[in-house]
Amino acid sequence: MDWAQAFSLSNTLALLGWLILILGPRRMPWLTRAGPAMGIPLLLSVSYAALAVPGFFMSEGGGYGTLDQVRALLGADRMLVAGWQHYLAFDLLVGAWCAQRLDGLSVSRLIQAPILLAVFMFGPAGFLLSVVTEALVARLRPTEATAR
Repeated sequence: MDWAQAFSLSNTLALLGWLILILGPRRMPWLTRAGPAMGIPLLLSVSYAALAVPGFFMSEGGGYGTLDQVRALLGADRMLVAGWQHYLAFDLLVGAWCAQRLDGLSVSRLIQAPILLAVFMFGPAGFLLSVVTEALVARLRPTEATAR
């Protein structure tokens, strides 16, 4: 398998997880765990580790200390695919976590969908949107004590 195929396979796996998370008619715990919350991130993590750990030591002049070192590290297709898998795995984990928390507040799936799309497309910005939404919902909904 070449690097373009590895990249494409990684994207397909992650997209499957996001489709389960966003479009599934109801979040079934076993399916969420097997897919977006655990299974797919684990597969991406195994591939990442197999690529990134040896690739780090194979990279000439690569490292994390300076921008030039990071540029050199990601200059190899192997490390670029590994870096992409890093993003895919962690964004999917964060998306599953956000969905679980919003489900806990009974936030409509229609409201969750654009939030989860934002996590998918823009990672940390989508996470921020999810946390702000959670805080607003918790603040605007009456608690059990005030509802009586």
